[in-house]
Amino acid sequence: MSNLRTYGNPPFRIAVLHGGPGAPGEMAPVARELAAIGGVLEPLQTAQSIEGQVAELHTVLAESGNPPVTLIGWSWGAMLGFIFAAQHPSLVSKLILVSSGVYEEKYAENIMPTRLGRLSEGERAEVQSLLQALDNPAAEDKNTLMARLGRIIAKADSYDPLPDSGEAPECNYDTYQCVWQQATALRKSGELLALGKKIRCPVVAIHGDYDPHPFDGVKVPLSGVLKDFRFILLRKCGHCPWRERQARGEFYRILEEEIGQ
Repeated sequence: MSNLRTYGNPPFRIAVLHGGPGAPGEMAPVARELAAIGGVLEPLQTAQSIEGQVAELHTVLAESGNPPVTLIGWSWGAMLGFIFAAQHPSLVSKLILVSSGVYEEKYAENIMPTRLGRLSEGERAEVQSLLQALDNPAAEDKNTLMARLGRIIAKADSYDPLPDSGEAPECNYDTYQCVWQQATALRKSGELLALGKKIRCPVVAIHGDYDPHPFDGVKVPLSGVLKDFRFILLRKCGHCPWRERQARGEFYRILEEEIGQ
């Protein structure tokens, strides 16, 4: 399948979901690490709707995986995994949410102000310029603009990052715009959180204490709707645990322990 990478040997009972939306390939380092303990699928989401991305994931797991799988989603991928597990509970044995987006709109208000407050004056100005350009229908090469914005935001999202590996995902702005508009509407309406009532598998959330996405926006809402939910806070850790010098080892230890249970 052109939108799928595999790691390790079958059976493939682990799947990792990238963030963005529209940034396929971000979870490759995690997939490679986990391949030592089992076969891993890395779907590359291409559909420009939530429904389409759920359908893509269903096809990948049904045709290439050995469900039910342990589904590990990062950032937007955590939210996609949450939606998928609610709609296809028989295909997911455990859901692991890594640095998930928040599940109620009130928790999202301070994410961007927190990020901007961690940047220099020049970086803040560049972020504002990039956002304006992305909002301009006449602007060209928005994929490149989005990639540049992502690199600056990653700096604000990190506590003590390891050196850049140079492995960058290909950004797709149109996918981001279409899917994230739908996701925001789903969250504002309360429908996103309500989907948790349909999830039957154990859910574990792993979140960094320095992540600008406030951990209460994951821990508090999900504690109220999920039947089997645990929350793990990583100290000295930003939005991307496997790139954090002081949290990387603990992050992988926890992942491997959860997969083994």
